[in-house]
Amino acid sequence: MACPGCLAAPDARDSVPVASDITLHLPDIHCAVCIASVEDGLGALHGVKDVRVNLTQKRAYVSALPDVDADTLIDALARLGHRAQMLDTGPLAGQSAVGQDLLIRIGVAGFAMMNVMLLSVAVWSGAADATREVFHLISAAIALPAVVFAARPFFASAFRALSVGRLNMDVPIALAIGLSAAVSLAGALGLSERASWFDAALALTFFLLVGRYLDHLGRHAAKSAAADLAALASPQAVLVRGDLDHVVRADALVPGDVIRVTPGSRVPADGIILEGRTELDCAALTGETAPDLRNVGELVAAGEMNLTAPLLVRCTRAGTDTTLGRLADLIAQAEMQKSRYAGLADRAARIYAPAVHVLGLAAFIGWWWATGEVGRALEVAISVLVITCPCALGLAVPAVSTVTTARLFRMGLLVKSRTALERLSEIDEVVFDKTGTLTTGVPVLENRPSDQALALAAGLAKGSSHPLSRAICAAAVAHGLTPVVVQDAVETAGSGVSARCNGEVLRLGRPEWVAPQEASPEASEVWLQQGGKAPVVFTFAENLRPDAAACIAALRADGISVALLSGDAPAAVARIAKALNLSEAQARVTPEGKAAWLQARADQGHKVLMVGDGLNDTGALAVAHASLAPASALDAARTLADVVLLADSLMPIRAALAQSRKARSRMGQNMGLALAYNVVSVPLAMAGFASPLIAAIAMSVSSLTVSANAMRSTS
Repeated sequence: MACPGCLAAPDARDSVPVASDITLHLPDIHCAVCIASVEDGLGALHGVKDVRVNLTQKRAYVSALPDVDADTLIDALARLGHRAQMLDTGPLAGQSAVGQDLLIRIGVAGFAMMNVMLLSVAVWSGAADATREVFHLISAAIALPAVVFAARPFFASAFRALSVGRLNMDVPIALAIGLSAAVSLAGALGLSERASWFDAALALTFFLLVGRYLDHLGRHAAKSAAADLAALASPQAVLVRGDLDHVVRADALVPGDVIRVTPGSRVPADGIILEGRTELDCAALTGETAPDLRNVGELVAAGEMNLTAPLLVRCTRAGTDTTLGRLADLIAQAEMQKSRYAGLADRAARIYAPAVHVLGLAAFIGWWWATGEVGRALEVAISVLVITCPCALGLAVPAVSTVTTARLFRMGLLVKSRTALERLSEIDEVVFDKTGTLTTGVPVLENRPSDQALALAAGLAKGSSHPLSRAICAAAVAHGLTPVVVQDAVETAGSGVSARCNGEVLRLGRPEWVAPQEASPEASEVWLQQGGKAPVVFTFAENLRPDAAACIAALRADGISVALLSGDAPAAVARIAKALNLSEAQARVTPEGKAAWLQARADQGHKVLMVGDGLNDTGALAVAHASLAPASALDAARTLADVVLLADSLMPIRAALAQSRKARSRMGQNMGLALAYNVVSVPLAMAGFASPLIAAIAMSVSSLTVSANAMRSTS
């Protein structure tokens, strides 16, 4: 079980200015052009260090100097034609409101479309003269208000873009709908022979709205793992003051508050147990399904479910500073980060914005010159404007990235790096550290000294916090022995513990400290000396993680080489290598040696994943093609790692490699689908084979195809 506080951010103690993070909600963005506009516009501001936009969550994450505030960013976005607001606690509710609004507009467009189609039947059946004109005017009276209301999202977005001299993908859509309605009105007033376009204008609006709503549903289905975590946060807490309990908002808690957590409720903040003993369901945070037993003095984390008994907890971190809050932030940052494929899609989408209008204008001029019919030329131009919208291209990569990142999190893997999925898909070799990675990192007594020696050693060790001292005490308890009471115990840092018992001097610690003349042992041994007697040797081993052997076997079955690099003694490394059937295992490897070994493998063309948890692994983690650290690792290792393993199980490592390969394949497929759609559809529209209605349906189908293909990553 990973320590609930293992993701704590390091203290910020430098006096130099550091960047602060600001999160903004952008309700109107929906395409790659919007992303580019926001990132480029905010990135050009003085003091802004980095800008990343998450299209799925409709958020902008801005890293800026302290003198840059949210109002400055919101004003800058307004000048770019984007509405923005500080992110509040209702992003999920906001997404629901967007869906409801789209459904209402779809209903209005559909109802008006059906009524206008009924009136059009009479015209198609031969109505002429005054009857025909009346039906057209009635159609206009129904269609124009419906179009103005239903198509408002397209018109509003296009107006905001044009008002600041910018193009987005709603500009051609709004132009197409507006031209359809204008040509229809001209026909109804007798200014044109083409008078039956009101139903087409409504149908165009209807299908474009349906496409946008289905896209909204697709984004919701592929929602971020950060949103899943938000659902785990307890909105309320029971605050204990004196003899009274008060129900307060969880985000109102501060460190030092004492809270009561009843069985069946989630822990509202990170803290330390003051009173109680219970089992906690930590599956949402660690991926472990088995309940975890916690006692007084142990840590609990926000989002964990109390299963059996009430707890009294002293709060150490609350609000967005909890483990749950930091996890959500890290996931959201990972989802918004971009791979090589995302960069290609963004550049292509930026080129498309002006290209759409050029193609539409070329189609209008060409058809007008060829036929002399303004109406026919407008019809073809409208079709081209609609069918060339690069919505599918904008969705090609973000949809896959979001789905895969969320899936890996549910498997117990937190993806941190922007290019992690791409690099993980290329891995052909995995290198493990030993202690704390392949093993649990908790030493256990391996040999069996006499009961008297073990009881004496436990008496000396019980006052020490050293891991080997705790292992001796645990062994004594396991064998039903009571530690011997000793006097005048003194712990010498880095050496051991000395004391007196029955007039004899006792020493427990490093062999070279206990008996310098006799010492030549392994580093993992502890010696006990009683008076002038011969020392008693205590040897220790580490337990393998339960599925370490299965994980290595699975990696090999996938064609991936596995190696072990450890700074531990040769005997300890050999023991682990034999248990795991590893032929490539090196002991006494220095931190520099690990980095050099990985660099040599890279020079040979190998793509190596380094899995480590200690300070001595940081150089190797930085050099490796991709890196992974357990959640129990040191802060430095977790910071450098591309992926953090939240669960105790190692099998998710195989899942990370497999899912990343699938993700890369899906990204390539989606790019191909989006490009193939345009290669086929644009010439058809330019040639006049696609009406505005067919163009709207084709554009919606292309976006849905890309989203559906991305969702296959979850299967």
